[in-house]
This record gives sequence, C-alpha cells and structure tokens, in this order.
Amino acid sequence: MEILLLVVETGSLSAAARKHRLPLATVSRKLAALERKLGASLLLRGQRRVTLTEVGRAYVAAIRPALAQLKEAEQVAAGEFREPLGELAVTAPVLFGRRYAAPLVMTFLRQHATIRGRLLLTDRHVNLREERIDVAIRIGEVEDPTLIAVNVGSVRRVICASPAHLAQRGRPRSPEDLGSHDAILFDGYSSAPTWSLVRGAAAVTVQPAFRLVVNDTEAAVDGAVAGFGLVRVLSYQVDDLLKTGALTLVLNEFEPAPIPVRLVYVDREPLPRKIRAFVDWSRPRLRERLARVTSA
Repeated sequence: MEILLLVVETGSLSAAARKHRLPLATVSRKLAALERKLGASLLLRGQRRVTLTEVGRAYVAAIRPALAQLKEAEQVAAGEFREPLGELAVTAPVLFGRRYAAPLVMTFLRQHATIRGRLLLTDRHVNLREERIDVAIRIGEVEDPTLIAVNVGSVRRVICASPAHLAQRGRPRSPEDLGSHDAILFDGYSSAPTWSLVRGAAAVTVQPAFRLVVNDTEAAVDGAVAGFGLVRVLSYQVDDLLKTGALTLVLNEFEPAPIPVRLVYVDREPLPRKIRAFVDWSRPRLRERLARVTSA
C-alpha cells in the first residue's frame, strides 16, 4: 500500500524507486502482488507516467487515512508524542527554503540528535496530509481551517532595478511611469502580467512593457542586475542584492500590504513532540530574520 502511494505521489514506478532508493523490480513486483491479491487493476502504465484506474482512485482514497492512522499508532508506540524523535518533514518555497528553511532545519537537527530531517523545496502547493509533511513554511494566506498557522513575519512585494538601468532610463516616480520602462516578467509563482500597486487607499494596476519573460525567480533577478529592466519580486529574494547596491528599490511608497509568512501544520491531538519542538524553536528565529528583510 505504501509503495502504491509512493508511485501515485511521484507519477511513475521508476521515479518512486529513485526517490526512495528501492530497486525498480521491487516496486513493480510489490504492485503486481497487490493487484493480484485484490483481483483488480489499480494503475494504467503509460510510457512516461502512470495513472490510477477508477478502482485505483477509490482504493487510494480508502487506504490513505488508514495508513495515516497506522503511522500515528506506530508513533505512539515509539514514543514520538512523549519526546521529539523520528522523521521531521518540512516544506518551503524553493528560494525561501534555500536561504532560510534549509539552514534552520540543519541547525535544528544538530541540536536534536533523535530527529531525522526531510526537506521538500517546491513552489507548488503541497498537501500536508497526502505528502506526509509535518510543517510547511507558507507565504500568503492559509484558508484551510484544519491547519494551524503560526505567524512568523511578512515579506514585501518590491520593484527594483539596477543602478545602470535607472541611470539610463530615469527613476520612476509614480506607477504611471512604469510604461516608459522595460520590465522582466517572472512567469510563475506569485507573478502576473500586470502589477498591482496602491496609492493611498486606492489600488492602481499597471502593465509594464515586458522585454524579458522567464520562469525562474533567480533568472529574473539576474536579468534585472544585468540591466534588462525593472523586476517585481518578494523582498527576501533580493535582500542581499539591495544591501550590496546591485539593485535599487523604486516606488516603494506604492507597495501593497506585506504578505504574511507562517509555519503551518495539521491540527491534531496529540501533536507529535517533534512538530511542537520545531515550531517553538524556529518561530523566534524566523521572526528575527524576516523582520530585517521586511524593514529593509
């Protein structure tokens, strides 16, 4: 059952085998044995991806909560609710994870020898239950009422450019000035073809002339440093470049409200001690780091 969920999670038998360091033959053999036992086909095997059959979808929906209950029973027996131990799975956006979450998790592990770490860095929305994640670092609102969200600060949505670009094209003084500037569009997480700003209590929407479109934040920032135009990103993504002067903030008086950053975990009782220990330990450290970024 667990191998079936791994295959569904990764999309293929070979990906599940690689990710979890299992022989491909073992994955294939276990799935075939499960299908024989059930007398039903669970997977449709394509050239690149596998998909669930109708029976497979119903079966996976039924076994997920059962396996979760089994894991919780094992945690109780192992003492994970009495002391911090076991595997701690944390997820965060890619760039935020590299700069903040990864150092945080590694320092935490050094201080808690009984805990193993698993860090998933991805810009997609992760379902904490389905992907067995203990704690997520989320940028933005958390609307699921079954999740506990602990606020650790905020980040700003900023517009910046290289000093060379501003020297050549001038510094924009109002949102309307963006029409005379080249811009770089990050076509991905938290970006849009139009930029929303505020003037007093009113929203202002502008559409700069995008000269360069990329699907990676760091590439967009690199383009701005190279002088290809203005870029709009989250403040933590350019904090170091603003400090060194490689990029300069513009129109910061028209920025929208800061975006909250939260530590998120599933609301359940009892709560494993490893989760409580990580949240309590990391909350003040993230708040301190983010306070410096937001106020920059």
